[in-house]
Amino acid sequence: MTPSPISAVGFNAGSADGELASLEARLRHLADVGADVAEIAVTSLDIIAGGRVIPGRAARLAALTKAFPLRYTVHGLVSSNFMDPETVGPQLAAAKALLEICDRIGAGILVQHSGALRADQGAIRATAGRLEDDTLLALAEAARPYDVRIALENIYTTESGQYRRTPSEVAAAVKRLDHPNLVALIDFSHAYIESTYRSLDFRAELRAMAPVTGHLHVHDSFGQPAGRTPFFVRQEATALGLGDLHMPLGWGDIPWAEIFAELTFLPGTVLLMEIDHRYDAEHADCLAQARRLAAAVNGRALAA
Repeated sequence: MTPSPISAVGFNAGSADGELASLEARLRHLADVGADVAEIAVTSLDIIAGGRVIPGRAARLAALTKAFPLRYTVHGLVSSNFMDPETVGPQLAAAKALLEICDRIGAGILVQHSGALRADQGAIRATAGRLEDDTLLALAEAARPYDVRIALENIYTTESGQYRRTPSEVAAAVKRLDHPNLVALIDFSHAYIESTYRSLDFRAELRAMAPVTGHLHVHDSFGQPAGRTPFFVRQEATALGLGDLHMPLGWGDIPWAEIFAELTFLPGTVLLMEIDHRYDAEHADCLAQARRLAAAVNGRALAA
């Protein structure tokens, strides 16, 4: 029987204050709403210092995760960046420490953001991609004995003159590196915003990524860069429809049903919704929608 492309559906979770108690509350909410999986922002917990795991905190996290009927994935540093030679050493050390945490909590995915260069780093742009590729290979090889897949996430341009790989370029890097412990991660809102900013074909960018994708970040937006618009509260960005909003499914204009009707992914892919905690009341509805999207993908794979 053909393995299902999408194996689990869930939400992100993190600590609000660096302590485990607030993470515990998030995990309890996700278990109560019926999620299959939680993606833990481990670096929200002060659990790694200088590239080293703090043993006591790691043990407490492992014990906490066992208290809930959830599978787990791990989100790496939001500031992760394997393109910058000034910080790539500490970045790789922290990522390797996160692999230890993955092993302790049984997480099969570690999310790694694709890198970037500032406008003033143009002189090293020619070698930045090679540096990221080489460092990704080192991390993927370190992940092999843990049976963890590194999921390389597409990010959008955040400042003028910044260098980033487009979604299709992220996919090309994963294909080129061809490591069993490295997959692409489609963040649909990120791809939408970057496509708008660079005048790319959003759906074509997704189609380029899908064949090498083993993890999904799903949340809604209108695909509009935030630019320099000042937001005094986050809800104002939502009201204006600008930026990476992390809204419930259906609040933006991403055509989810159409997208999931044409894409398929690698076996064992997790559909992970990064939907802000202020939308807890909408989580149950989002979970139902996400399971319908997953069923559409899995149904086509079964029929093929």
